[in-house]
Amino acid sequence: MSYWWLLLVVFVVSWGLTLILRRYALARSLMDIPNERSSHSVPTPRGGGVAIVVSLALAFPVLGGLGLLAPAILYGVLGACLLVAVIGFADDHGHIAARWRLLGHFIAAMWALFWLNGLPAVSFFGTAVDLGWIGNGLALVYLVWMLNLYNFMDGIDGLASAEAICACLGMCAAYWFSAHMELVWAPVILAAAVAGFLCWNFPPARIFMGDAGSGFLGFLLAALAIQAAWTAPELFWSWMIVLGVFIVDATWTLIRRFARGDKVSQAHRSHAYQYASRRFASHKVVTLCVVAINLLWLTPIAIIVAKGGMPGAAGLLLAYLPLAALCYVFTAGVIEHSDES
Repeated sequence: MSYWWLLLVVFVVSWGLTLILRRYALARSLMDIPNERSSHSVPTPRGGGVAIVVSLALAFPVLGGLGLLAPAILYGVLGACLLVAVIGFADDHGHIAARWRLLGHFIAAMWALFWLNGLPAVSFFGTAVDLGWIGNGLALVYLVWMLNLYNFMDGIDGLASAEAICACLGMCAAYWFSAHMELVWAPVILAAAVAGFLCWNFPPARIFMGDAGSGFLGFLLAALAIQAAWTAPELFWSWMIVLGVFIVDATWTLIRRFARGDKVSQAHRSHAYQYASRRFASHKVVTLCVVAINLLWLTPIAIIVAKGGMPGAAGLLLAYLPLAALCYVFTAGVIEHSDES
């Protein structure tokens, strides 16, 4: 029996909830006011990512009831994602100290990993390597880093939404070609929910995602990669490849800022995508370029890796080298004079 009608329902719910949230934000003056570290110039309502959270929170139990979603995702990962979203929502409405946010993030990561049974053996050039408790510790840091890097990369109109949709649909294609269609439902429903929000967030954005939505997305995408690794180790590499634009830009920028002695929790606008948006004077151009990179470069490599046509580590290196070159060209992590104050 076909359940593809769920995609339309989730899309419409997300679209409608975003409209309601936009009106709510305007009525309550929940606005993102531009400052010297912003990439936008017009006050814009924020918090629209809650529509994605609510849409998924309603859709996943339906998928679970239809037998299309594993209990680990329904109870473990969704529960952890909701905690991340609540922390982000509270931070959007009133600042929460970074140490308390991180504590909540690590608690969420531990809960998700408990349900996912930790990190499975990782395939490295054809050899399965079981890292044991060290692997679980790395997985914990990985989940927290992914949700935070998604926050960092949600800085221009439509970028975080477009990246999530491209990653999800890219992995759906990888699942199709590698005969793992049982894993397709969570990412395809997530893509539908984000698409409903993107109708309002595409440049020029009429509402921003906010920390509740971006943290939720980053955590969920990272957790889906671990779930896929239990089915086939090469699928974890495929997920890391399709998320390459965000992973490389955020990690490159963080390392460069850390090496310079910057306070890494301080707001800045020195990511490669931010420099690119200022160079081209267009959020739309940069967002569409990221979509093109995903469709024309990262997704084909992810499919090849998923099918076993290339070792995962080799595919990752091939995918990331041009992205690292772009970070170098756009001087990611180099501080601007306006960021020095």
